[in-house]
Amino acid sequence: MAEKIHKKRHLTTFQVIILGFASVIFAGALLLMLPISSKSGVVTPFMEALFTSASAVCVTGLIVQDTASYWSEFGQAVILVLIQIGGMGVVTVAASIALISGKKISLMQRSTMQEAIAVPKVGGIVRLTGFVIKAVLVFELLGALVMMPVFCKDYGAKGVWMAVFHSISAFCNAGFDLLGTPEARFVSLTPYVDHPVINITISLLIIIGGIGFLTWDDIRTNRHHFKRYRMQTKIILVSTIILLLFPAIYFYLGEFTELPTGKRVLSSLFQSVAPRTAGFNTMDLTAVSGAGQGIIIILMMIGGSPGSTAGGMKTTTVAVLFANAAAVFRRKEDVQFFGRRTDGKAVKSAATILIMYLTLFIGGGLVISIVEGIPLGSCLFETASAVGTVGLTLGITPSLGLVSQVILIILMFLGRVGGLTLIYAALSEPSRNFSKMPQENITVG
Repeated sequence: MAEKIHKKRHLTTFQVIILGFASVIFAGALLLMLPISSKSGVVTPFMEALFTSASAVCVTGLIVQDTASYWSEFGQAVILVLIQIGGMGVVTVAASIALISGKKISLMQRSTMQEAIAVPKVGGIVRLTGFVIKAVLVFELLGALVMMPVFCKDYGAKGVWMAVFHSISAFCNAGFDLLGTPEARFVSLTPYVDHPVINITISLLIIIGGIGFLTWDDIRTNRHHFKRYRMQTKIILVSTIILLLFPAIYFYLGEFTELPTGKRVLSSLFQSVAPRTAGFNTMDLTAVSGAGQGIIIILMMIGGSPGSTAGGMKTTTVAVLFANAAAVFRRKEDVQFFGRRTDGKAVKSAATILIMYLTLFIGGGLVISIVEGIPLGSCLFETASAVGTVGLTLGITPSLGLVSQVILIILMFLGRVGGLTLIYAALSEPSRNFSKMPQENITVG
């Protein structure tokens, strides 16, 4: 009996995260299938409901049915709840409920929360979770209050719901919107292309949600003392500024030259913010040049930062890869940031993540292109949007067949939970072998 108990396997942290996201996705799909979820009162096909639920939980924004014109208020509410759960993380939401109800958090639960929020140590995880709850509520409430006068002016009392929906969708980097109509579907935020309040508020919510809760906790603790910040916080802030500034300059100088200055500035800034996993757009992306679409694909693949509502490879991954390249060029042994060196494991993980994302991005695009007979460039845009959990599209997603939709669902899921999480979940008990193979050199480059 003792041996049976000893051999009994418990779910690992990574398996809990995987199963948690999958369970919420399927539960959401079942709710969206109900007749009450659609405006026409019909049962939504399972694949359409599953695709929408996966997109919401994975905070992507790719859709096969226009959110405003197809789904009822109940269906929209279900989608919003799924977005909130997906943005905060299934584990974080469960821990939040436990904290609010006064239950104690076990050591195993704390370890799971640590992996879910991407915190370096277990200590202080409960306090950080409390901070996450408060930060989410404050930022989403402020965003809704700022946008409410604009939406109420245009839509009356319905504007309150629209302000709340768009605030949560933006903070969680989801990209779902309620501006479509039966005559004009999938319009995103194009009706507000030159409205400063909507543009700036949505952009700030996207940035705040995409920087990461651990980063905001560091900023709250050390205020304006940049030197006291963790190395990771410094990397995130600097890389975020770079990824916002240079694409905005390109879009201003190379893409939106025919627009008036004010609209040109807003459009350029918004299109440098949104591709980093939010999925909103204020301009017709099919009219953007090939170079512009290429830049958007790169931004979608990079995504936000660790421990945030955003997806993608993450800013720190790209920063580590560039720093490693710089170290090789300078013939330095260690990767360095701000007078500190980082562990070699970070470089290995970053290289692995890059290969995984490129494989999913290119492989998925090739399969969809072959199955659908669509040019590869358009397919790669959609797969980058899916695996980066962005939601931007060139308009082909609603017309894709079953196989292509399944591929996008898989990419969204992997992009949200993380490829390494899936591998660690599958290989829960790696064998510990301290012996090493004979070494032999290989020439690269």
